[in-house]
Amino acid sequence: MTTRFEWDPDKAASKLRRHGVRFETAARVFTDPFAITSADRIEDRELRWRIVGMADAIRVLVVVHTIREATEAGEEIEVVRIISARKADRSERRSYEDEAC
Repeated sequence: MTTRFEWDPDKAASKLRRHGVRFETAARVFTDPFAITSADRIEDRELRWRIVGMADAIRVLVVVHTIREATEAGEEIEVVRIISARKADRSERRSYEDEAC
């Protein structure tokens, strides 16, 4: 199944100013084989997920997102909508490192 990432450009700009993380960079977390994914909460009747993982060689990020399936050109795709991205705090980073090792 193909995965496509999407986000609201205004929210992405706002979160970049607030947290210093680009959503394009946050999307890299989904390729981390050691990333930890968990259900976050339900908002507007939609389940939000939280993934903690490496976006590059030195930064562990926390990314809140939703997942839905769609069909494009007859192909099933997974659409990941990024809602928020920030650097992991000390506790989140430690949990990630404990799981990854």
